[in-house]
Amino acid sequence: MEASAGLVAGSHNRNELVVIRRDGEPGPKPMDQRNGQVCQICGDDVGRNPDGEPFVACNECAFPICRDCYEYERREGTQNCPQCKTRFKRLKGCARVPGDEEEDGVDDLENEFNWSEKHDSQYVAESMLHAHMSYGRSADLDGVPQPFQPIPNVPLLTNGQMVDDIPPEQHALVPSFMGGGGKRIHPLPYADPNLPVQPRSMDPSKDLAAYGYGSVAWKERMESWKQKQERMHQTRNDGGGNDDGDDADLPLMDEARQPLSRKIPLPSSQLNPYRMIIIIRLVVLGFFFHYRVMHPVPDAFALWLISVICEIWFAMSWILDQFPKWFPIERETYLDRLTLRFDKEGQPSQLAPIDFFVSTVDPMKEPPLVTANTVLSILSVDYPVDKVSCYVSDDGAAMLTFEALSETSEFAKKWVPFCKRYSLEPRAPEWYFQQKIDYLKDKVAPNFVRERRAMKREYEEFKVRINALVAKAQKVPEEGWTMQDGTPWPGNNVRDHPGMIQVFLGQSGGHDVEGNELPRLVYVSREKRPGYDHHKKAGAMNALVRVSAVLTNAPYLLNLDCDHYINNSKAIKEAMCFMMDPLLGKKVCYVQFPQRFDGIDRHDRYANRNVVFFDINMKGLDGIQGPIYVGTGCVFRRQALYGYDAPKTKKPPSRTCNCWPKWCICCCCFGNRKTKKKTKTSKPKFEKIKKLFKKKENQAPAYALGEIDEAAPGAENEKASIVNQQKLEKKFGQSSVFVASTLLENGGTLKSASPASLLKEAIHVISCGYEDKTDWGKDIGWIYGSVTEDILTGFKMHCHGWRSIYCIPKRVAFKGSAPLNLSDRLHQVLRWALGSIEIFFSNHCPLWYGYGGGLKCLERFSYINSIVYPWTSIPLLAYCTLPAICLLTGKFITPELNNVASLWFMSLFICIFATSILEMRWSGVGIDDWWRNEQFWVIGGVSSHLFAVFQGLLKVIAGVDTSFTVTSKGGDDEEFSELYTFKWTTLLIPPTTLLLLNFIGVVAGVSNAINNGYESWGPLFGKLFFAFWVIVHLYPFLKGLVGRQNRTPTIVIVWSILLASIFSLLWVRIDPFLAKDDGPLLEECGLDCN
Repeated sequence: MEASAGLVAGSHNRNELVVIRRDGEPGPKPMDQRNGQVCQICGDDVGRNPDGEPFVACNECAFPICRDCYEYERREGTQNCPQCKTRFKRLKGCARVPGDEEEDGVDDLENEFNWSEKHDSQYVAESMLHAHMSYGRSADLDGVPQPFQPIPNVPLLTNGQMVDDIPPEQHALVPSFMGGGGKRIHPLPYADPNLPVQPRSMDPSKDLAAYGYGSVAWKERMESWKQKQERMHQTRNDGGGNDDGDDADLPLMDEARQPLSRKIPLPSSQLNPYRMIIIIRLVVLGFFFHYRVMHPVPDAFALWLISVICEIWFAMSWILDQFPKWFPIERETYLDRLTLRFDKEGQPSQLAPIDFFVSTVDPMKEPPLVTANTVLSILSVDYPVDKVSCYVSDDGAAMLTFEALSETSEFAKKWVPFCKRYSLEPRAPEWYFQQKIDYLKDKVAPNFVRERRAMKREYEEFKVRINALVAKAQKVPEEGWTMQDGTPWPGNNVRDHPGMIQVFLGQSGGHDVEGNELPRLVYVSREKRPGYDHHKKAGAMNALVRVSAVLTNAPYLLNLDCDHYINNSKAIKEAMCFMMDPLLGKKVCYVQFPQRFDGIDRHDRYANRNVVFFDINMKGLDGIQGPIYVGTGCVFRRQALYGYDAPKTKKPPSRTCNCWPKWCICCCCFGNRKTKKKTKTSKPKFEKIKKLFKKKENQAPAYALGEIDEAAPGAENEKASIVNQQKLEKKFGQSSVFVASTLLENGGTLKSASPASLLKEAIHVISCGYEDKTDWGKDIGWIYGSVTEDILTGFKMHCHGWRSIYCIPKRVAFKGSAPLNLSDRLHQVLRWALGSIEIFFSNHCPLWYGYGGGLKCLERFSYINSIVYPWTSIPLLAYCTLPAICLLTGKFITPELNNVASLWFMSLFICIFATSILEMRWSGVGIDDWWRNEQFWVIGGVSSHLFAVFQGLLKVIAGVDTSFTVTSKGGDDEEFSELYTFKWTTLLIPPTTLLLLNFIGVVAGVSNAINNGYESWGPLFGKLFFAFWVIVHLYPFLKGLVGRQNRTPTIVIVWSILLASIFSLLWVRIDPFLAKDDGPLLEECGLDCN
């Protein structure tokens, strides 16, 4: 897509299209490609024969194979050429093998029975596995670059038979793909115990002796080989290894064939005690509830009943939260292997293209400078520029955002080459220049300081221009904004405007100051008309999905909030280590990165970092089916967003043993048939059960992507015949270009289409009525029906059988901003909780949706917990009120404890603390972060979650909708100034009332104990502990309420005192401090009895 296309605005329904042209620039020049000849099996040089001529193994087709692989194939393999299937003839200098007797070959009496050390099995194994250079060296031989030739699709050999269901790395002959002289690179010796042995696949019809397994000679050779590897490993650890690159005895396969990532299971010493404590806690809970239920409190039955109900709810909530953390794992990526396989220097990159999505709405609350920094970090990412496209969604149709993006595209021409030249981190200029570090570290270029000062001056001038645009936008002209050519801005009416697309940087219009190509940058504002439901952020993201599919159609997408910049320029490659992995990647729908934030105070008073969720819960989910989608910092597979089912893993063929008699095998088969028959008979009953959980909506797509093999000849015709065009248009919308793009699993656009036609089609797919009568928002794209569309979207993908990945790079991938003051934080939590309530009452509730699909049980537990947690606010509020009531009435929720009851209470408290300590141990979370999370769980529970429940009920029952405003992303210049900013909100009333009630209860309880004497102090301690538990958890709220300058709004104090007084007066009326005498009323008669 060309940048010279200019701004395109129009409406498909009104048949309107306006184009404002821009001047273009010449495009880039293609890169050269070199090739050469290497062994197509091991990657080494083919070499020469004893006569000095190039070695030729097959005289029929001259398929390039080195001498070692030729000899290995003749002795251990099929003895046939992999390409033409012709039997290898014995060449001069090679030993005779069975089958050579029939040939009239060359007489070679010297080597007729030559079984020297060179041809020993150990040598052959090393020649297939060992590398010929030390780790980290380049692929050049003696400083001379060697030619490179890509490997054709050669069928892998497994003892004479083709095996399709065996992974490539487990074949008998593992082909390697190495350029430059055939040298292979290895990271570690084979003796490393962390690396398992890759087994050779075997044909079950052959005897094991054909492979050499089980024989005495084989065991002896393996033992000697392992001892040699251990000696080599010890030598390298002691510093005795060769550093000249001539070490040919290091054993691993070439690194380009190794996995791009690996799981790192937690140590059993950390995980096993953790699981044991969970089981013990479950047992203790059972005995605890048995005691609580069987020992009511007659004189405080209501308090006892409320407390037991609350405790049972808390236990159920704990189970939903705890068991998805049963299988926590960590992951590690290998960027060097990704580069070696897909991004070799001097060759065209084979990395997959990716489209970036940045969403913004109101430039007054989301400053254009913040959005500009996010866009600049994307444009300068460490990824091939021709593979990157950035789409900015302006859902507010603000001319300020458009002009700021135009300025950003100009500044990017200077900033991007500067970042890549000196490998800067981070590549958002605002945060790079704010770093309080030694920026000269690892910088050796003499002109770096001069260029850095010049670039900082350029950025400050850029900030001045952006700030000038913001100042100008404060006052909107009466006639609306006009563009430079006098044309009225199409988005003057925010609620009624056409769709707009502007390509700022493109293939033929975006080059930096050094003449290098820049990534694409596209401005998109979807059409809005009165009477249409535009579905807020979810609708904007779906519009970007369609626009990007028409213009670039990258197979992967990454969405970011406008305030989340890329902190690690290699983050995209980290994600590609999972997405492009040939074994793991096909079933991965998205790779989620943790959210990290800048500008948070050191103590993190309101748990903005949310460390417990991102470092404990998400790691646990990664061990099941993957983390949930959290709305930003996520790399998607485009096909998963289209509602396709995950490809199903091929089941390995059934293995039978030759030693069993045939009648036994027949009996086994007959038994299997009976089982299958029984399954078929019981299927209708299962279908009836399944229908109970299904809604009218069709949960699974009518077609599965994995059913069609794109590599097969005529695959496109097969797809066209299987998938009816009318069904596709009904599902995806009335755009033939977009529908055609959905069938391309690996992305790509129509080459025959012109840029003008693509832009016209792009305007069509962002029209406000495009989604009518389609599956958008139901089964495709971001799912509608909740303000937390991220939970629904990830949930639908997991129901289709996909899995997700949680990636935590060593350097934080993305960073954003979080609300600092208490009011904004509570409103943010309110929006999340209300979204969960909306999902609870929707058709996509995890309690009843998605059964019979690909969602795993423990993953469902996590999703149920994500929509049930706001309901915990009701028992939590009641439970936090109980201490004050107990102190004011003199009653308690438990009877007097005996020794057995005390044991269960103490055991439960110990298990709670032990579980938390062991969680912090395996996750690395600090105790301060854990404690802040516990405190804000209470603060948010009695305020935001409570209001979300009532607002959700009002929306469902009375149809009263609640609108939310975007959280402000900008603040004062003073550091942490917003931390002390106080804004009035009704969310502050419940926790403030709870604090006052418990303070009054503590004072009343102590006064009562002082009046009644020593005996009343014993029962008082349990009540005081209960009240202090509430006060300590609400302490950050109290600190935020008071503020730095004690600027608490009067209305908060008035309401809180009023409510506390009402409860106190009610208590005085019911149970005052006056001592009561239960005996008869005696009066003095006036007579002197003496």
